[in-house]
Amino acid sequence: MARLDQLVLSAFSLLSSARATKSCKAYPGTADWPPHQTWSHLNQTLHGRLLAPAPPGAVCHPGWPTYNPGECAKVEAEWSTYEFHTNNPISVIIDQYTNWTCLPNETFPCSTSGYPAYVVNATKPEHVKLGIDFAKKHDVRLVVKNTGHDYLGRSVAPGSLSIWTHHMNDIKYHHGSFKLHGCDVTIPGDAVTAGAGAQMYDLYSATNKFNHTVVGGGSKSVGLGGYITGGGHSLLSAKYGLAADQVLQMTMVTPGGEILTINEHNHPDLFWAMRGGGGSTFGVLTSITLKTHKTPRVTSSSWLLVMDPNSDFVYDVLAYFFSLFPSLEDAGVSGYSLVTARIDNPVPSPGAPKQVAGGLGEFVALDAEDPDYINKLWAPINKTLQERWPGGVQFYAGTTQYPAFIDWFDVHYDQGTAGNSSYAVSRLLSKEALEGDQDALGDALKSAMGPLGGFGAFLVAGKGVRDAKPRGGSDAVNPGWRKSYVHAVGGGSFPAFNWTAEAQVVDDLIEALEPMRKLSPDTGAYLNEALPFEPDWQHTFWGSNYERLLSIKKAVDPGDVFWCFPCVGSEGWKEHHDGQLCRVS
Repeated sequence: MARLDQLVLSAFSLLSSARATKSCKAYPGTADWPPHQTWSHLNQTLHGRLLAPAPPGAVCHPGWPTYNPGECAKVEAEWSTYEFHTNNPISVIIDQYTNWTCLPNETFPCSTSGYPAYVVNATKPEHVKLGIDFAKKHDVRLVVKNTGHDYLGRSVAPGSLSIWTHHMNDIKYHHGSFKLHGCDVTIPGDAVTAGAGAQMYDLYSATNKFNHTVVGGGSKSVGLGGYITGGGHSLLSAKYGLAADQVLQMTMVTPGGEILTINEHNHPDLFWAMRGGGGSTFGVLTSITLKTHKTPRVTSSSWLLVMDPNSDFVYDVLAYFFSLFPSLEDAGVSGYSLVTARIDNPVPSPGAPKQVAGGLGEFVALDAEDPDYINKLWAPINKTLQERWPGGVQFYAGTTQYPAFIDWFDVHYDQGTAGNSSYAVSRLLSKEALEGDQDALGDALKSAMGPLGGFGAFLVAGKGVRDAKPRGGSDAVNPGWRKSYVHAVGGGSFPAFNWTAEAQVVDDLIEALEPMRKLSPDTGAYLNEALPFEPDWQHTFWGSNYERLLSIKKAVDPGDVFWCFPCVGSEGWKEHHDGQLCRVS
């Protein structure tokens, strides 16, 4: 570790100024940065679990100790996969959040300056406590990484100490009931306790052995800790509520280094905040206990809506289709879809147009008695499409039956790409926004289509989220979820190292979503899939809960041991261009 330590110090010292004062976090190359002996002592107390990783792309850069052309080819091939970044202690799925400091391309520069300096490879809460205590004592910036499946860049920071929870992944199933810690309350029903580093597919597989499942994410690599602290939507949310609504109990390590078990009776404020209040803010989750649900049979409908992109009624049709989503969800349908004003034909055939407008998706009904249930819902919709726009719209749908949720997931899980430079943007849409003024809805869709080209419309809310009963009566999830039916999400990309293009994408995304914000003003956006630079991000992500969350943050972390952006209480600090974190004067 000594050689890498020297590389860390020399690389950061090139970028650092003499600004390190009490108003800034300690930073490599400044006088406040702990010396090598201090880090070595931490490594000893951790029994060798302190890492000083080279950037994963360094294998492609001559002059680096890790340079290896053979390994470089592997990294280049795997860079676009979620799994590569999940299994690396410092890498994340979106490139600009490391400031492109070491991409796997030798024509680009490579340094450590976009990455954490050290990593605690935690496998138990005591490891997390040692990392937090060290960061607090030496005023070192602290971040938390689970899988790095993070669209807002909260799990990586330059010159920081990172707590890596990826290997805290034990899973224990509870049959029949679960007794809360520290009180005499026993909650009926099956439950599962999993480490914060457990990933979705691990949870689905473990619970499926008992013919149960959990409210979980759509990607195999999503980690439980960050998913829960953000709220967590799911294909099952429309029936059971958000993932945060399923939590019975948690263990965590606080900014003060306390290892706590929290539930509705023990530390209820923290229990409330950790369910939807955001990660890397109030402490580090180490395990979560969730209620499970009997795994449903799944009737899945693959559908395709096709129009000529030059038709003058494209947005009228899309607005009509969106207006159907609340009634579909009320009828027990959930799912994912993509809508677009112009796209290459996904099913090209002789004589078919090269480009089309419309949408495609995968909608499901859970435990439907009639295998034709969704088809019967589609029939009057297709009839209306043909009557209102005769010959102008084609609609296709076909259904498949799956005996258990995991069988559906094995076929339809998110296989998106990582290793790119992009931002997401999103809005939660209420029933009133979808079923009300159709002209305004069409205009909002048209505006969003501009820079986005197309975007996702996820039916993951509705009755299940509205009627959810979290333990303790409520949680910190954005109240806008309780009145929403659709999570609309899109994004924009830009070339590496092109800061002008990056700024333009941010401006375009903010402008494109403005009509949608006006259409659904009281709902906000989903914290884990959103633009970090949302106007009034505090209330966009947490609504009326923000003030209570801020009060809890100040109470449990008065020294700001934890900081990320956009996170509760982050207003008092700013990251400078060289990466050092300093108080706002």
